[in-house]
Amino acid sequence: MHHSRNRSRHPDLEIDRLYADPFLPFGAGRFNYDLDYDYREREHNMVEDRMGLKITSGSVTITKDGNTNMIGISIGGGAPNCPCLYIVQVFDNTPSAKDGTLQSGDEITGVNNVSVKGKTKVEVAKMIQSIQNEVTISYNKLHADAAQGKSLDIILKKVKHRLVENMSSATADALGLSRAILCNDNLVKKLADLQRTEVMYRGLVEHTQRLLRAYLELLRVVKLFGETFAVIGAREPQPRASLAFTQFADYHRQMEKRGVEMVKKLKPILSDLGTYLHKAIPDTKLTIGKYADAKFEYLSFCLKVKEMDDEEFNYASVQEPLYRVETGNYEYRLVLRCRQEARARFAQLRSDVQVKLELLDNKHVQDVAAQLQKLSKGLAEFYDDMNELSKENANLFPVEVDLTDNAFIYEKSFEIFPPDENVDDE
Repeated sequence: MHHSRNRSRHPDLEIDRLYADPFLPFGAGRFNYDLDYDYREREHNMVEDRMGLKITSGSVTITKDGNTNMIGISIGGGAPNCPCLYIVQVFDNTPSAKDGTLQSGDEITGVNNVSVKGKTKVEVAKMIQSIQNEVTISYNKLHADAAQGKSLDIILKKVKHRLVENMSSATADALGLSRAILCNDNLVKKLADLQRTEVMYRGLVEHTQRLLRAYLELLRVVKLFGETFAVIGAREPQPRASLAFTQFADYHRQMEKRGVEMVKKLKPILSDLGTYLHKAIPDTKLTIGKYADAKFEYLSFCLKVKEMDDEEFNYASVQEPLYRVETGNYEYRLVLRCRQEARARFAQLRSDVQVKLELLDNKHVQDVAAQLQKLSKGLAEFYDDMNELSKENANLFPVEVDLTDNAFIYEKSFEIFPPDENVDDE
């Protein structure tokens, strides 16, 4: 059980220096009240303002941690200012968190069937600490819809966090933009790595496409060479020269045929690289977008909690009453609940993003090496085939051709039309 003077931080999360830790309970070490203040008289004069929220009562028995003798909650509210004692935070991996019954914003009404009405949060913390093994907590459960806490103020805070996400603290201070930030967020670096990987894959796909198109264009020229030499061989009157030209034409046809086979064999590489580029990376980006939205929402609720804490401190410093505190602080408790739920969504999406990025990184390392190896192997085999084909046709040259005047006068294959009889001779 953590009383209000204990700070708790998520191992990867910390709030900017402009803000206190969002997990710091209200009033922890900030100010003291005159305990002789007539709290009971004010309590009778004020009526709880539940803001239309549903409340149900219950109790839960929690086995305390054997090493720390705590159940893992921090407490806020209580005498002398607030008629309610409520849970500010349920810490991760503690008996209360594992049990799952108690949540941020729930009111504590009793400890081991002893009412805590009119007590301070420190007194309640000591009551829980003094009990060994199991402790029974009586509570009033706050039933809150997350949509109730997403006010216009929270939406505007999310927009502001998006704007200042990539700003330095100095720039934000200069512009007067207060904010909550995540420290040690290694996902920022991983997202930058993902963008560089995407650029590399896009360049690799485009280069491979240009390479295969260039081969197809070259093979088209080779095919035209083959067709031209085939025509020359068919029309050549000298048998040896005709045979040589015909074989040379066949040589070019073989080159074109094997080249097309090579292109067809390497074309699936583009599909494999495209799957990574056009499916895996966009899917991960979609998850990252959801993660970013959850992160900004969580930070916005952290900022809201801090602003409400500051408001309470300012009112207390001038000994002025604050309506929401004196009527049960339900607005603050609603924000605490929304912050807890936003933090849970953020943590889950953060885990999902980390898993996807890790899988994507592993696929990238394995996939890019395999595809490049397949590409180089296919080109090497094609060049070996061309080398063997060239050796097989090396004896075609030199070709002896009679270059007399009538050597290249081939028989005309086109139809000669008679002169037009209607045209008069001059």
